[in-house]
Amino acid sequence: MKKVVILISSRGSNMQSLLNAKLPCRITAVISNRADAQGLEIAKTYGIATAVVPHKNYADRASFDVALAEEIDRHAPDVIVLAGFMRILTAGFVERYRGKLINIHPSLLPAYTGINTHERALQDGVKIHGCTVHFVTPTLDVGPIIIQAAVPVLHDDTADSLAARVLHEEHRIYAQAIRWICLEQVWLNKEGRVAISCFEQPGTPLISPGLD
Repeated sequence: MKKVVILISSRGSNMQSLLNAKLPCRITAVISNRADAQGLEIAKTYGIATAVVPHKNYADRASFDVALAEEIDRHAPDVIVLAGFMRILTAGFVERYRGKLINIHPSLLPAYTGINTHERALQDGVKIHGCTVHFVTPTLDVGPIIIQAAVPVLHDDTADSLAARVLHEEHRIYAQAIRWICLEQVWLNKEGRVAISCFEQPGTPLISPGLD
């Protein structure tokens, strides 16, 4: 059974959805860069080991990443899951865990990389928005895509209402992506592309607003 380490910075709602999903893996640790991250207490209630590597204790990003990697390696994980981990990782860190480092982003990548994705989607007037699970690469939010979920943007949406609808889908697809990876049904191949072994894609389109 594969071992998973989860990295968080705050409440860890995606972390909790993974803990509830009964995945075919062993979640060995939850690590945060913030001692006050609410998700640490949640992880403890599940009997999962926790650790804090405070980024403010390090002079630069590279030295923090070295310390973070040391803590991660103590648990010898097969998969490292970013679940609201609000730190930009160095290229060296990402390459160290190539093919093992997974992230979820609240947009349909490659659209809306970075922050404030829901506000930007509303400002642009898009009709379909969503979320993406991807392998992490040194360039922010452009790694190979594993799975995406789309939601319609409603005429009366606010950033908060749209974010809530997207978050519901995040909880669904992140668990699915990690399940596939742990069962070795999805992996990053030598060409840096997502390889898929045993499932079919539905052909149903999402149209928003709907057709008459």
